[in-house]
This record gives sequence, C-alpha cells and structure tokens, in this order.
Amino acid sequence: MLLANQQTGTLFGEEAITLRGRRNGKNGDNNKLAASDRAAHAWYRFVLSYPPHLVRHYLEEFRVQPGQVVLDPFCGTGTTVVECRKQGIDSIGIEANRMAHFASGVKVDWRPQPDQLLAHALEAGDAAGQRLADDGLCDAPGDGPAPSRLRSLSQERMQLLLGNSISPIPLHKVLVLLDEIDKRPGAFNDHERLALARAAVFQISNLHFGPEVGVGKPKTDCAVIAPWLSHIHEMAEDLPQLQTLPAASATMHWADARQVGTLLSPGCVDAVITSPPYPNEKDYTRTTRLESVLLGFLHTKQQLRQMKHQLVRSNTRNVYKGDSDDRFVQNNAEVQRIAQEIERRRIELGKTSGFERMYARVTRQYFGGMARHLSELKSVLRPGAQLAYVVGDQASYLRVMIRTGQILGAIAQSLGYELVKIDLFRTRLATATREQLREEVVVLRWPGPTGRRENIPRRLDDHL
Repeated sequence: MLLANQQTGTLFGEEAITLRGRRNGKNGDNNKLAASDRAAHAWYRFVLSYPPHLVRHYLEEFRVQPGQVVLDPFCGTGTTVVECRKQGIDSIGIEANRMAHFASGVKVDWRPQPDQLLAHALEAGDAAGQRLADDGLCDAPGDGPAPSRLRSLSQERMQLLLGNSISPIPLHKVLVLLDEIDKRPGAFNDHERLALARAAVFQISNLHFGPEVGVGKPKTDCAVIAPWLSHIHEMAEDLPQLQTLPAASATMHWADARQVGTLLSPGCVDAVITSPPYPNEKDYTRTTRLESVLLGFLHTKQQLRQMKHQLVRSNTRNVYKGDSDDRFVQNNAEVQRIAQEIERRRIELGKTSGFERMYARVTRQYFGGMARHLSELKSVLRPGAQLAYVVGDQASYLRVMIRTGQILGAIAQSLGYELVKIDLFRTRLATATREQLREEVVVLRWPGPTGRRENIPRRLDDHL
C-alpha cells in the first residue's frame, strides 16, 4: 500500500518506510547512512545529508546510463556526486560553502594508494606526537598541568567560531598535527586534512548536533592523533574497493547555484538530483564553521560574508540590504500570501527583534533565489532532462506553514518545467509545533524551450 501524496504518491511506500524506520519508532531512520554505503560517503558528512539510496532510486527511475551527466547544484558534502561515481555515472557538483566543496572533491578522489596514504599519515602523526611530548603532553588525555604556552588561532579567527566549540588543549593538539600534515604536501594532503576535519568535529570538539549545531560540556583534554588515524585507516580500507569501480568523472565547482548557466556548457546535463536549503533559521555555515576555520578556508568576517553572498537566502543571518531575488516571485500569489501571513502574525504577537522583522523578507528572498536558480538552470539541461529536488515543509517562522515542495513545483511550472510528481521521502517532527512535517522530492522534467515568454526573467540583470 502506498502512502498517498497530494500530487501522485510516495517514494518508498508504507512497507519500505516500516522496514527502514517505524520498526524503531522513527521513520527518520530512512535518512541514515547504511553500513553498506559507508565507503567514501562516511569520510565526512553533514548531519542533515540525504542518504545514498535516495540517489540510487532516482538514477534508476530516471534511467540514467553511463555516458550521461548528473548535476547536483547544491552539492553539500557530495552524496550525489559520490554515489554517481560509485555507479559509473559522470557528475558535476556546485557548492558555495568552501568547506563542503573541499570535502566533496576529496570524497570523489580515489587515486591515493592505501599503503602510501597510511605511511604518510603515520609519519605526520609520529612527528606531531613527538612535538606534543616535547610540550609535556601526550595524545591520550592526561592529568598533568597544561603547558604554559599553547598554540591557538588569531583573535579574528577565534571570533568566527561558536564560543567554546573547542577547548585550548585539544585546539593546541589539532594545530600541531595540522602543521605536521602541511609540512608534507603531496598526493595525500587533502585526504589527511579531511580526516582531521571529521575528527575535529565529532571526536575533538565540544559541538553537538540536533535540530541545530550547539556547544556541549567542554572537554578539558582529548585524543587528537588517534581518532584522526582511525579515519585515515577507514579511507585506506575503502580505497581498494573504490578503485575497482567503473571509471566515471566527478567535477566540482565552488560557485553560486543561481549562476549555473555561467559555469556549464549549454545542454550538457541529463539529470539533476539535489537538496537545496529550506526556508528556516538554520545557518548552514555554522554547521561547518569549526573545520572551515581550522583548515584555513575562513580567516575573517569579510570572507564569511563573501561566502554567504553566494548562498540562496534561506535564513535571516544571510539576508543583506542589497538582495533582490524577491523580484523573481513578486507575482507569485502563494509566496506573497505566506510572507504577508508571517508579517501579520509577527505584529499580532508583538515580535520586534531584528531577526523576526526579516522573516517575511527571507521567505520572499528564498523562493526568489530558487526561481532564479531554476530559470538559470534551463540553459544547461538537455531536452527531456529529469530533476529531483529534496525539500521539506517548514514552520520555523512564527509557526506559519510553508509547503516548500508544492511552492517550488508551482514555480518550476511557471518557468516551463513539467511537474511530474511530488514523492514523500519521510516525515519529521517539528520542534516548535510537535506536528509531522513532510520531506518530499519534487520531480520535474525539462521538455526544452517552447519559445513562449516567461513571467520570470532568465537573469536577474534582465529585470534590473
């Protein structure tokens, strides 16, 4: 029996959801990484990433074959491009977050020889361990006094971090290890840095992840080299298996998904499988802030601001005075209705903070940015290209329900796409309202140019 969607149906059906999640009381298990999928995918992964089996489902449904090209314009940490490479399908990823872009590029690089990677990492780890010993430290947490002088980041870089996200002694150890890694540049450097990013977030830092990234009880001391080497061993164990798979290309672009037409050749994409941000109060740059700063992708607030300018405006922390993507949806009645309802409720509830005043605006900017992206995307699609957008309902703005999938489907139709269906992927519990929110896959088809004039311009500049 299928769980009926308002459009056409579901992705997996009731039986599959039961097997994957309800047996444990959580259909959110549908989003977890299966043990059989861990190779490359587990090297570094967003907490909110969608699972590889979702990509495989749509590769099969779209009948994507070797020789065709799949695009992920909101690539994140690379689930789509990694899975395409594992299936022998050429892919292209676009990602504006520099750390996520780096991670995706490493996860599709399977060239290192495992024994050489391990030897290189052990050399760096031994050198770091000796330096720590010279400082009176060992990699395992100790009870002795901390060294009088600990390495740290510049004041400006420290200010970019969430407060207390990493304690002084673990930070000192990370910087010593990173220094030894960087002293040995070569074919293994990026893999070693990515393994350190993973260890820094999940074993070394004080961060925890729920609906939002937060800071937990500080670790006075912790091991650094050992968890890092554990992740290196995992990479080395994965590489022989990955290196036997059919050859496929995976090309990564550090860029704005709203400018895809300036990056790719016309008509080069056969399918799109992606998950853009949702309109909510999640600042996705906070999720990767620690590793972005540690690895040197962010040094200043200006660099952070420049990176945020490349993102679709999905939260109030990355909306700026000059933003004008809302022009793309100025005639969309549903977007305008939702924005007006959010503003009406804000006034009714007496909410006056600066962020609350921007809720209506960010809603318009988000859907305008997505309209701009979908309009720009058409030039790189082959006629008949099929698209899957994983999006979710939201009620973050004063509990006003935003049916993201339905709205994006309607926007796509206004641009000449065919709305094939909206599949139900899973449901999740809203923190504020305790109601179940739908996470859906909007399935589109691009039939090709029709010659009709659209009510949304292809480029923002055309409208200014």
